[in-house]
Amino acid sequence: MKTFRQRSNRGLPCLEVFLLIRQIRKIFKRRKRMLGNFSYCNPTKLYFGEKALGKLGTELKKYGPNVVLVYGGGSIKKNGIYDEVMDILKAEGKQVAEISGVMPNPTSDKLREGVAIARAHRADFLLAVGGGSVCDYTKAVSVAVNCDEDPWEKYYVKFEEPSCETLPVGCVLTMVGTGSEMNAGAVITDHASKMKIGHVFRDEKIMPRFAILNPRYTMTLPHRQMVAGCYDIFSHICEQYFSGEDDNTSDYISEGLMRSLIHSSRIANGNPEDYEARSNIMWTATWALNTLVAKGKKTDWMVHMIGQAAGAVTDATHGMTLSAVSLPYYRFILDAGLPKFTRFAKNVWEVSADGKSDREVAEEGLRAMEAWMRELGLAMSLSEIGATEDMIEDIVKGTIILKGGYRVLTKEEIREIVKMSM
Repeated sequence: MKTFRQRSNRGLPCLEVFLLIRQIRKIFKRRKRMLGNFSYCNPTKLYFGEKALGKLGTELKKYGPNVVLVYGGGSIKKNGIYDEVMDILKAEGKQVAEISGVMPNPTSDKLREGVAIARAHRADFLLAVGGGSVCDYTKAVSVAVNCDEDPWEKYYVKFEEPSCETLPVGCVLTMVGTGSEMNAGAVITDHASKMKIGHVFRDEKIMPRFAILNPRYTMTLPHRQMVAGCYDIFSHICEQYFSGEDDNTSDYISEGLMRSLIHSSRIANGNPEDYEARSNIMWTATWALNTLVAKGKKTDWMVHMIGQAAGAVTDATHGMTLSAVSLPYYRFILDAGLPKFTRFAKNVWEVSADGKSDREVAEEGLRAMEAWMRELGLAMSLSEIGATEDMIEDIVKGTIILKGGYRVLTKEEIREIVKMSM
């Protein structure tokens, strides 16, 4: 009688052949999940370093004469960046109109104001000089200038894509954190509805055509803005990391980016003028949200959804709203994504697993994350950024529920997390 130990014609025991085939099938199943199906295109040209602004003139030559300069509260006039940019604009023969006073959380009313200015100037090109909020706002103006509908309703309530021609955008970055300089996202706040919504547009032409990144420009920021930007970067990476169960390249890249950021943020926290640290933070911010590490996998974004809802009612600094809700959220979903949280603890925070359960390792990783956040001086609760108990329901109502993470939340669970964050 034949047995499984008998040899096949190829010299392997029949049982071994069977087991080998089964293993191969499992591998292919994993690969199918791992590889995903996606396209990737990022057309933004970057100029990085202390001499990067010298390339602005070269880029401006590609566009028409009417330029709208967009900036925030006027800090670029105090630190000299405004004059440097204006000198280049004049040297290139550009006719310049200005949209000034873009706030940290740009509003729908400010968007409508900017659209009116760009239309009156017959803008050929929009130049953002500032941080992520200014870059976000400028992209929102670019998709709205030729739109016949109200931009808030079309792009943020209905979440539609542009059906009109859009204006090209360039960025001179003065604050890091959002990655807005190399993506197609634009976050706008509507005070009437108490909503803060980010729309990542599908067409890559909405991404800035170029971005100028000089780490020196970030050194005049107040300490609070610097560390808030650092946490915004970290949160972007976490949102893309804490999802999925497959073995994918993106997660390895994310771990490296997180380790780099933790290291450099500690140096910059002690010495804000350390050029190497500030340049590494700036570069990490760009790669954290230029769409690369999200490819081929699901993404979470619930920390941003809750944080943005809190920002809509408090008008607090974006990075601080994220730091306030992150740990309560991650502790809430810990069991649902335990293998990844365990990996996070070991690979990012170098937690030893010796003699510990996976849950103990994961919890230690979150404690290490908390210690780093406190070391930087981040907001650790919503009450620190001005939220009060009577705002809880507005925050819950304003939170958009997404399904890419380890757990799909209910409104009641969001309420619980918000209360834990207070």
